[in-house]
Amino acid sequence: MKQRQKIILAITGASGSLYAVEFLRLMAELQVEVHGIISKAGRQVLQLELGLTPEQLTDCQWFAADNFAAPMASGSSLYLGMAVLPCTMGTLAAIANGNSNNLIHRAADVCLKERRRLVLAVRETPFNRIHLENMLRADGAGAIICPAMPAFYHRPSTIVDLARDYAMRVAILLGLEVPAMQRWQGLDA
Repeated sequence: MKQRQKIILAITGASGSLYAVEFLRLMAELQVEVHGIISKAGRQVLQLELGLTPEQLTDCQWFAADNFAAPMASGSSLYLGMAVLPCTMGTLAAIANGNSNNLIHRAADVCLKERRRLVLAVRETPFNRIHLENMLRADGAGAIICPAMPAFYHRPSTIVDLARDYAMRVAILLGLEVPAMQRWQGLDA
């Protein structure tokens, strides 16, 4: 029997909780097991933006951000990869500099050391030089920097369509197959 693929989802305090919610919905459809971590600020933003608590997002097994005994704190646990969605500049800085202050940072560090995919959906603008240097540093360590910038060429009808399309892009960057993803076919001549 084939074991379900597992990924880690971290939600931090940047704006963009809808991206994480749509990502979880997509993972449920793809039958991918999700282990989640949410920061204190991530909880606040999720409540502010969508009126939700992590416990209401049932397509995920949640781990406390201070639980360094959680499975994702060790490289011996097998995960396909991790998405930090959305990713604050503070989280980016900790990851880029190897500071494991909480389980989000530690799980990202484990992904980097084990050469697993780590997608950082950075979500604050404008970027200052420190932000850009941290992005370069994280990229150099093996992370994929994927700013939460939705695409419009598929003519989305709603904000949920935008978030859904972005969630599909993150899933593909994690190495998952997403049959529903609309691929660019070029312009008709």
